[in-house]
Amino acid sequence: MRRSHLTTVSLLVALALTACTNAKDVLEPSAITPPAASAQPAPATQGSAAATVPAPPPSTAAPASTTAGAPAASPVTSAQAAAILSKTRLQIAPIVGASVDAATPLTAELQTRAKQRGITLAGSQDQTATHVLKGYFSTMTEGKDTTVIYVWDVYDPSGNRLHRINGQMKAPSTGSGGSAADSWKSVSPATMQAIADQTIDQFAAFLSGKAS
Repeated sequence: MRRSHLTTVSLLVALALTACTNAKDVLEPSAITPPAASAQPAPATQGSAAATVPAPPPSTAAPASTTAGAPAASPVTSAQAAAILSKTRLQIAPIVGASVDAATPLTAELQTRAKQRGITLAGSQDQTATHVLKGYFSTMTEGKDTTVIYVWDVYDPSGNRLHRINGQMKAPSTGSGGSAADSWKSVSPATMQAIADQTIDQFAAFLSGKAS
């Protein structure tokens, strides 16, 4: 009877221990095994971070830069040049360096040549002049030849220099040399007239944009 009672008690104790072990296994967090992650990523849903990041645009090569040649300036036509000259009023300042005898045929030819080119000469007191021409002259005698050296400065009415014309012309000398006044006596009127023609022609070329 006692042995049967002990056997029953032992069975009850064993059952109680087994029940405690099973409860511990259930309540232990480490005993809970999370489900294995799926090998395929879940599709991005609208509004998720992955969906709001745009893909970078494909890189495109920058177009090669091309430099178009600047169009050449159109040459001034004869009609345009004539229109420019017709609007010009040229005032000639007193000649510096030349004698009165040499300056007289020079001034007369300047007026004649200017009229031929369509340029109007303005008087010394004319306030409508568009350009002022100032001339500086000197001579150099070597043997029987006399060289006339000249410089013309072109100014606007405000006194700003716009252009310079210079040159020299050699003429046979008939004088005996000596002083500067004597050298001017040997310069013929034809030489001064030729200088006047060249001066007006170069001035007209400057106005037409053809001055070199």
